[in-house]
Amino acid sequence: MFVAGISFKTAPVALREQLAVTPSRLLETATRLMEQGGLSELALVSTCNRVELYGVAHRAEGLADLLALLARAKMDVSPYSYVHKEAAAARHLFSVASGLDSMVLGETEITGQIKTAYEAALATHLTGRVLNAAFQRAFQVAKAIRTKTQIGRGATSVGSVAVQLAERIFGGDFHDKTIMIIGAGKMGEACLRHLVKKGVRSLVVANRTLEHAEELARAFGGRAVNYMDHGLAAMVGADIVVSSTGCPETILDREDVEAVMRQRPNRPLFLIDIAVPRDIAPAAQRVENVFLYDIDDLEKLVAENVRLRELEVAPCRDIIEKHTVALIAKLNGPARKPAAPQPQMTWAFPGQNYSYVQL
Repeated sequence: MFVAGISFKTAPVALREQLAVTPSRLLETATRLMEQGGLSELALVSTCNRVELYGVAHRAEGLADLLALLARAKMDVSPYSYVHKEAAAARHLFSVASGLDSMVLGETEITGQIKTAYEAALATHLTGRVLNAAFQRAFQVAKAIRTKTQIGRGATSVGSVAVQLAERIFGGDFHDKTIMIIGAGKMGEACLRHLVKKGVRSLVVANRTLEHAEELARAFGGRAVNYMDHGLAAMVGADIVVSSTGCPETILDREDVEAVMRQRPNRPLFLIDIAVPRDIAPAAQRVENVFLYDIDDLEKLVAENVRLRELEVAPCRDIIEKHTVALIAKLNGPARKPAAPQPQMTWAFPGQNYSYVQL
């Protein structure tokens, strides 16, 4: 058993994209590599951060050369590639499937990507005894790490961190809260998606171009307003405001916020400014019941969450090592013996022999 691959740790994106395989070509490419490499089993994993071949070979030489066969043009990928065999290959697979080898430590998306790649290979009979055992145990490892450690705790993206901050203020209950998004860009949309997952039912999208606001509002069942005409009025009814306009100047100053708060006494207002340059004047933080966070605040929390996750790496490695030993022992154990032939007894009758199997 082996794994040969490149990842964000070893190769720049310019090289990774040369080897990347689209989902529609995954099985066709895997089948071709299996034949060209003389492999008995193969599963191909291709994501934005890694391209890896998990396989079973009859010889250990030339495994890294298989990666070069993926390239769109002839190139030497050996300086950027890695090859792991036997226990090291199992250990690597378990680390990848568990999110320990990811750009965002402990993320869970990779588990689904590994599962999709394996199931596709399984369905087309590209895997066998070795890889089936390895991948099935990899999913057991990922589950064990999720349930027995805290590797997944804490948000690590701007959108999810915004939710974490909002939960601290509102106690995690969003069902009766109103979210207002200023700007219809991708960052604001990402925050909106995370918050909606928490149960938010009321949302407003404000933008200088009403058509863009309407498009995003429709996607989440909200309403759209023109920020220049009705932005502050809509803010009066909001609990959470996420701003990401890309405007070169602030669009919300302290006086604006004070005017809004006079119309909603004793109600906290949570402002998330993820724009660079900033959309909201820092002085707005001094208004009573207003909680303002900018991109630096969010990145500090991301760094803290990553640090907390790093403390969980050691127990995760212990789980991986335990399962690695168990898998290798299983694969190297004696092959299942064929069933012993059933004893037969023969009865002699004149002119004929009749046999029956002893049950």
